[in-house]
Amino acid sequence: MSSAVLPEVVSSRWELGSVADTALKASARFWFGVTLIGQLAFGFAVTSFYALTALRGDYHAWNFTHGYVPGVTKGNFAVATHLISAAIIMLAGAVQLIPQVRNRLPAFHRWNGRIYMLTAGALSLAGLYMHWIRGSVGDLPQHIGGTVNAVLIWICGGMALRYALARDFKTHRRWALRLFLVVSASWFIRIMLFLWFMIFRAPVGLDPTTFTGPLPTTLSYAQYLIPLAVLEIYLRAQDRPGTLRRMAAAAMLFVVTLLMAAGLLAATMAIWVPQVRAAFDFRKSTAETLSATIQSSGIDRAVQQYHDLKSAQVSVYNFNEEQLNALGYRLIRAEKFSEGIRIFQLNVENFPRSSNAYDSLAEGYLRAGDKAQAIANYERALQWNPKNLNSKVMLQKLNRP
Repeated sequence: MSSAVLPEVVSSRWELGSVADTALKASARFWFGVTLIGQLAFGFAVTSFYALTALRGDYHAWNFTHGYVPGVTKGNFAVATHLISAAIIMLAGAVQLIPQVRNRLPAFHRWNGRIYMLTAGALSLAGLYMHWIRGSVGDLPQHIGGTVNAVLIWICGGMALRYALARDFKTHRRWALRLFLVVSASWFIRIMLFLWFMIFRAPVGLDPTTFTGPLPTTLSYAQYLIPLAVLEIYLRAQDRPGTLRRMAAAAMLFVVTLLMAAGLLAATMAIWVPQVRAAFDFRKSTAETLSATIQSSGIDRAVQQYHDLKSAQVSVYNFNEEQLNALGYRLIRAEKFSEGIRIFQLNVENFPRSSNAYDSLAEGYLRAGDKAQAIANYERALQWNPKNLNSKVMLQKLNRP
């Protein structure tokens, strides 16, 4: 190679290397922007929903399996700790990601980091309690996955603290990033789950009634292992020179972020937007009112009360479909099957064109052991909405010889 050509080759390689560096930084900023927006959206939805409904005494809204249970103080405290910690984690974690905060407000960054780490510890302990003592959705493999996540939170948190105290800030930031990813596992699993639903348009690999199957089991581990793997690839590309390596890492991070954005959009529309709407609906809860009446006077009095309230105070009370649906599930989970079915029937009477109302009634009958009525109502649910995925799956299971 002539000496005249050599400078051109060197210049070309330098330009490619510069492009690779720029692409890697740009893809990292893209990931940062999507993550920041997503974390703040999740944090706002969780905080507003659970805080405002709790202040109103509207605990029916905590409609997830083994959530709020009247009279169970320790379990409810664990649930509240888990929810409060999750809200703090989302908001404090998003702030910790912002470089300007770290550079311009170092004291705030340190104290926010301490709060973040303490809250992460509380979150992991409450999660373990809900997995192994209180009981939560999923099965044994999923509970093991959650336990591994808790252990990783402790390890990453301990290492981040160790290097911060040693003033090795480069290593501290890397462990802090790992901590952020494992703490955000519940956020990642929602993104992955709704991305899966968006792609397949069906609960493939999932039993919707028990939330078990290969999909939730895989996601129990993928929710932190995949983000950690992506981070390690990015860090190695940063540390080691090589145009091809950095271009590949940039492309990978860009694609991953696009998938994240799609999953975030799906999760936002499916759960977070409805949560925010419910949070700022200040009408009285018919579910809480009827629940108290069922306990004191029985289901027949509660049904009559519902009709009376709807006739006289329709603007004061919340008569949305979700109210009776949530109350019905609360009763079914307490194994008060006849009362739960009656509430689901009341919902069908008031929303006769609702596929979801029939789907819930079918599940009530199924839990009570009435297979024939379950099949009939799943079929009605499909009549009103042929795309009702849960009804399709359940009919396939129930009609299987």
